Amino acid sequence: MIDIEVFPPYKGSCLCGAVKYSVDKIEKEMAHCHCSMCRKFHGAAFATFGEARAENFHWLSGKENLKEYLGVNGSKRLFCNNCGSSLVFMSSNDSGECVEFSLGTLDSDIPNRPDAHIFMHYSACWNPVTDGLPQYSEGRGSAEKT
Repeated sequence: MIDIEVFPPYKGSCLCGAVKYSVDKIEKEMAHCHCSMCRKFHGAAFATFGEARAENFHWLSGKENLKEYLGVNGSKRLFCNNCGSSLVFMSSNDSGECVEFSLGTLDSDIPNRPDAHIFMHYSACWNPVTDGLPQYSEGRGSAEKT
């Protein structure tokens, strides 16, 4: 296996390339979210998010192409209004200190790896999770699923 050296800033973009961003530092915790809203919004068994402090996340171009979806639970999701790529998630009690971004939109390799599965209570029955990472029934700090 070849070690790939990766250095910030890490770059990301939407599918059509209209929206671009960079991240100077990705925080340690990153999770696969299995909640029904993430599954539907991403069209997949789960969504994977990284987190950066707000001062380490920068929109490079296309910010005017961002559209916001407000969920019934008060969460917000930012996506490209041209291609629909999911870019950022904000919980209903978001303080603005951190930005949760979709790891699938990164164009750069990163040294970090997801460390948990969250909201497993809502996971798709057709996707058994067997990677050995901790699985939480709800968010981090909730009971681990056994």
